[in-house]
Amino acid sequence: MSEHFLVTGGNRLEGEVVVGGAKNSVLKLMAAALLAEGTTVVTNCPDILDVPLMAEVLRGLGCEVELEGSEVRITTPAEPKYRADFDAVKQFRASVCVLGPLVARCRRAVVALPGGDAIGSRPLDMHQSGLRLLGARSEIEHGCVVAEADDLHGANIRLVFPSVGATENILMAAVLARGETVIDNAAREPEIVDLCNMLNQMGAKVSGGGSTTLTIQGVRKLEPTTHRVIGDRIVAATWGVAASMTRGDVRVRGVNHKHLGLVLDKLRLAGAEVTPEVDGFRVIQRERPKAINFATLPYPGFPTDLQPMAIGLAAVADGTSMITENVFESRFRFVEEMIRLGADARTDGHHAVIRGVPVLSSAPVWSSDIRAGAGLVLAGLVADGVTEVHDIFHIDRGYPRFVENLRGLGGVIERVSTE
Repeated sequence: MSEHFLVTGGNRLEGEVVVGGAKNSVLKLMAAALLAEGTTVVTNCPDILDVPLMAEVLRGLGCEVELEGSEVRITTPAEPKYRADFDAVKQFRASVCVLGPLVARCRRAVVALPGGDAIGSRPLDMHQSGLRLLGARSEIEHGCVVAEADDLHGANIRLVFPSVGATENILMAAVLARGETVIDNAAREPEIVDLCNMLNQMGAKVSGGGSTTLTIQGVRKLEPTTHRVIGDRIVAATWGVAASMTRGDVRVRGVNHKHLGLVLDKLRLAGAEVTPEVDGFRVIQRERPKAINFATLPYPGFPTDLQPMAIGLAAVADGTSMITENVFESRFRFVEEMIRLGADARTDGHHAVIRGVPVLSSAPVWSSDIRAGAGLVLAGLVADGVTEVHDIFHIDRGYPRFVENLRGLGGVIERVSTE
């Protein structure tokens, strides 16, 4: 059986939506549980497909994992297994985040090269070079990342790009290394800060979270902890953009609005009234959005994960927008699907020029990744007729209760199963 969405356009989104824990944080926090023997509890976990997938990866490494509501309990043995096999890892990219913890705990790791979204090349060179500087040997062998270390020691590591994944893996390996590690040009995302906070709760000595330089004083042992995942800023921003595209009025709760400073500023430039609140923000768009330019950059820049939503907004805005993708080269595959929906768009290298039209036209479209899928649904909300969105399993990997939340705001969407 396969499933697709039928999205009926023309409704203004209104109401309140509560955001769960961040997908881009929870999976790394679950992996961090490998660093300490005993039971670690992660709360405010989103109800998305990737959480049980990560649970299967951890079970394959010898952990006991219990999922109950928004809570995950991970009991890590004294001697975890060090091999994350292909069947468990192939389904999603974030599975590679077990590499650093396994090298730290077991002094060796064999992790199958991960699968995930089709958004371009995301090599593991920086992950491997960082581990090598910490004293590990690391190669790609038979479709797996293989790493071994007789001992791990502190090092000065400068990333050529502030990669989130490389920062996380090197950080989690360094917390149990001997001596001091400094990671320069580290990723600054709020999800990195969340991981640093959890590691410190476990007894690590990490400073500089949220800055370009992380300093880690290695310790001999970590202890299990209980930690609450931060709110998902990408999901929150998706609902904010949806409000702007549909000329709606949506209050988003469960997220720190400070994590979305530039995104909310862009919505203001598009003509929305944006009000920060204690546990979120409110977006009201009274007229047709105005055309604005977007350029994706590492945090605190505009997130590449929101590029499809930016294109969707530009597609119905008044005027011409330019979208520049500086992070993942294949994300503009989304533009081809938007053209099916009647968007006036063209691409040139890592630029897309979008001339807004008043209303898009419904058509069958296909998701290539999590964010593209959500972006296509948003586009369907401002198209005439009924839009079919296929390969929606991607959306289920990143957006909890997507249909229920959208219907709660007044959107018309139906999940359809077919042979």
